[in-house]
Amino acid sequence: MTSRPWREAATLLLAAGSGGGRPPRPSAFDYQVLLLQRSARSAFLPCAQVFPGGVAEAADFSPAWRELLPEGPRCGLGAEPPARPPLFTARRRPELGEDALPADVAFRICAIRETFEESGLLLAVPAGRDGGPAAPALLPTELLQRLLPAGQLEEWRRRVQGDPGSFLQLCRRLGCAPHLRALHEWGNWLTPVGRSGPAGRRYDTAFYLCCCFGQEPPAASHDRQEVADCRWSTPLEAVELFNSGEIWIAPPQLYELCRLCHFSSLHDLERFSSERALEGCERWMSVTLMASDGHMQLLPGDDLYPKDPDFTGKRKSVLTTNKNIEELMKEARNHHRIVIRSRNNTTIHMNIESKYKHINPVRLDSKM
Repeated sequence: MTSRPWREAATLLLAAGSGGGRPPRPSAFDYQVLLLQRSARSAFLPCAQVFPGGVAEAADFSPAWRELLPEGPRCGLGAEPPARPPLFTARRRPELGEDALPADVAFRICAIRETFEESGLLLAVPAGRDGGPAAPALLPTELLQRLLPAGQLEEWRRRVQGDPGSFLQLCRRLGCAPHLRALHEWGNWLTPVGRSGPAGRRYDTAFYLCCCFGQEPPAASHDRQEVADCRWSTPLEAVELFNSGEIWIAPPQLYELCRLCHFSSLHDLERFSSERALEGCERWMSVTLMASDGHMQLLPGDDLYPKDPDFTGKRKSVLTTNKNIEELMKEARNHHRIVIRSRNNTTIHMNIESKYKHINPVRLDSKM
């Protein structure tokens, strides 16, 4: 591992639904997104609603995965997008040798492994096949239960939680491989200075999106350890629950849910995400600006975003001002910011064009 002050991680926006065409009303979604409530005992974002995911482990980079994954560039993923944040391009795990998996392959395995650990859902295809974007992303629950009867599924979840290398053993037993091509590169968020987890840890996280087509979202079950509850919600429902104070969603997840609010059709979301992923993405680290009546998380492109942001936390990284939020909103022309007046009074402002053909978040105020 490198000596950088953050840990590498991956998370998955898992969207599932009928995908039966455009919904009858513009406000009706034909899919839902999986949200997990973190345990109250968690040292990082306790009780928050998050997407499944976690820290990348050495086992995710193991060259032994090549016996199950398809052949070809990046294990069947093809050519790299032109825009690559450092997370995806820097060499990882030199102790595994020259044959260690490329970073973005390993992070996909990490996201799929963590989704299995935390929700019991497995995104897999028969071993050795690339699956293709049209292949079912989720291994059917009834098939998984038939292959792992009499409580063996929960036993495997516990084994993988205790030893990430057991995920490869599980896939060997099932004759399957993680469905890499079902995951589309969506973004890259870096934990800001001042929002560290245990022991000051920060996370450099790859965000992927996966669309699962079926009659309805599959049953998910929490692990009673890191996760206290599972819920399927449309993006709009999740934002409305946040605005009403019923749940709390961390700012990066709220930002991404507001992006998804553009898409009421699962087919439209799949088409957009698969085509957009070919462009790549950029890494974002928010910088906190404390105002007299709340605070902002500034993002790249905002007029107030520092020209030389402190990624390490060695300098003073939290900005302060005596001005209030309204004054700050008026004095800047280009906005890319998350404005937080209180825990559940949060608005996202972006009037600049997203890079790499991405889409801006929908503006959904807390008082709708």
